[in-house]
Amino acid sequence: MKKLLAIVLSLVMLLSFAGCGAQKPDSELIKDNGKIVVGITDYAPMDYKEKGSDEWTGFDAEFARLFAKELGVEAEFIEIDWDNKFMELESKSIDCVWNGMTITDEAKLNASVSNAYVKNAQVLVMKADKVADIKKAEDAKDLKFAVEKGSAGADCAKEAGYKNIVEVGTQGDALMEVKAGTADATIIDITMANAMTGEGTSYVELAKGIEYSSEEYGVAFRKESDLTEKLNEFMASIKDGELKKLAEKYQLTLA
Repeated sequence: MKKLLAIVLSLVMLLSFAGCGAQKPDSELIKDNGKIVVGITDYAPMDYKEKGSDEWTGFDAEFARLFAKELGVEAEFIEIDWDNKFMELESKSIDCVWNGMTITDEAKLNASVSNAYVKNAQVLVMKADKVADIKKAEDAKDLKFAVEKGSAGADCAKEAGYKNIVEVGTQGDALMEVKAGTADATIIDITMANAMTGEGTSYVELAKGIEYSSEEYGVAFRKESDLTEKLNEFMASIKDGELKKLAEKYQLTLA
């Protein structure tokens, strides 16, 4: 009986140690892997690829690489379904969501969110010859909207009471719908609207209009992750230096 009890206790201790090993801090896990896996979507000027290039660039891509270097690892970027971002995070297929993510109550409920780093707003985008006709949100109630599923723009459209809404994969898809005339309008981040519409862009015939809401961007890590505080500390240390230069490069406003 004593021998059996000793065996049981040994098994319990082994399981306990195994459990402790599984609870490594995220910073140790990424060092073991030699990389931090960053969940993104194609979203200029935050994360995007220059024509003819396979490498991700943009404000968030460059910022993430700086943080990875600080941690002594590489940054690997993986495109995700934005609507499933927190599931991807929890399943550990990615280590963070770093893609102009609006800080919301939902984000704080589902993840550990960093301090804000960039200011943003949700804006109406339409054909340039029509956008001036919309003076307030109510004026757009009869329009057909294309919005990115799970985005702040989708939330704004619903909160405004719009009924004719089609949810698409990305903000870029929403812009394409408006350009093609299959939707009258979209609501997207002003950062993207500034980078992607008007003269010298792929959407020269589109323009931004009224603002629906102001917001701030943060990075999402897993609940209880030690990487959140590490990023906050790193961000504070470079805010007046490298981060400021990045914001000027991409014409963004730091939070």
